[in-house]
Amino acid sequence: MTPQEIQSIKQRFSIIGNSPQLNYAIQVAAQVASTNMTVLIAGESGTGKESFSKIIHQMSSRKHGQFIAVNCGAIPEGTIDSELFGHEKGSFTGASDARKGYFEVTDGGTIFLDEIGEMPLGTQARLLRILENGEYIRVGSSKVQKTDARVVAATNVNLIKAIQEKRFREDLYYRLNTVPILVPSLRDRGEDVYLLFRKFASDFSDKYKVDPIKLTREAQETLSKYRFPGNIRQLKNIVDQVSLLEISRDVGVQELVKYLPDYQTTSLPSRLGNDQTAESFTDKELIFKFLFDMKRDLNDLKGMVLELVKNPADVEQIISSRPDLFVNVELPTQKRIEAAHPANFEPQLIQPSNNEISKIEDVSHVEEEENLSIIVKEKELIIKALKKYNGKRKLAADDLGISERTLYRKLKEYDLEHL
Repeated sequence: MTPQEIQSIKQRFSIIGNSPQLNYAIQVAAQVASTNMTVLIAGESGTGKESFSKIIHQMSSRKHGQFIAVNCGAIPEGTIDSELFGHEKGSFTGASDARKGYFEVTDGGTIFLDEIGEMPLGTQARLLRILENGEYIRVGSSKVQKTDARVVAATNVNLIKAIQEKRFREDLYYRLNTVPILVPSLRDRGEDVYLLFRKFASDFSDKYKVDPIKLTREAQETLSKYRFPGNIRQLKNIVDQVSLLEISRDVGVQELVKYLPDYQTTSLPSRLGNDQTAESFTDKELIFKFLFDMKRDLNDLKGMVLELVKNPADVEQIISSRPDLFVNVELPTQKRIEAAHPANFEPQLIQPSNNEISKIEDVSHVEEEENLSIIVKEKELIIKALKKYNGKRKLAADDLGISERTLYRKLKEYDLEHL
């Protein structure tokens, strides 16, 4: 595909930017559009994944068919099957009439399943059947129906990790991931950040009939170094805030950083791995990491003390094996020992009794057996949060930093629904 063709697609779908990763993602979307292949769009939240689903639909032979975007994370678990596959009259309480599902409505068109990683396991099994042979059954019916809807899915979570945690079906992942498209995060798009800033500033200016804001060169550099955890959505919010609240239309660094949350921390390089999306440490993750490291060091120290009790002569070797645990510890020399005691002094090593060693081993064993499972700790935090808010699950979910839907799933998973 030529650069002119890619630029034409950008203009048609209002995509701003020239980064190589963005151009490649657009090229893949355009090439796969003419086929009926299932596509999985991966990328962080706020990167504009839905725009790529529209490219695929509008450039395909299905462009005259129905296009529906469904946020799987926003539909309650109890109703998502009815929404996607439809239901018969009287199939459940409140089903006063039969209803067509999204797959029936988009027959011959395209259905975009956003946040596919939030889809319940039972619904995943039904989706797999549609992907394999185009068949589905309405809720409350026994009649098999057919659909020719093309599926484009998107996720902002690591589905491989979700598979390992038994939250996503492995067979469904490979069926969805026929053609993967990775939408780059804003921090990886270089000069595109300032291009988008100018676009949003111009849009605000046209809408509210004010002069557009401009950044000094130093402010532009500061903006390009920011990590933008919320990506394009966050950048637009920042531009709107600056455009509204700043009196001067020329914005410098001091004015700009007031609108960049946690600028000093988020401007640091984020932790990158082999995941499909970049992840960064949150404050809670850093605290947990510190606590686990400290617990490990304490266990190591207890083990070394036990070794010293059993083998006092090996003190120097044991201390030198973990110097970070014995800061400013100076081993006694023979001259210092002789100076502190009368001549002919022979130091006697005090050997503990077998009973004392047994007690130390028992204590060490108990400490090492302490449960450090993340699942157990998570369960304890959920119980504590529910008690704190007298069983009000929305408040507990907000305090835990998770969605109410996720909290309901955790309560069911840990058999805590009675709380």
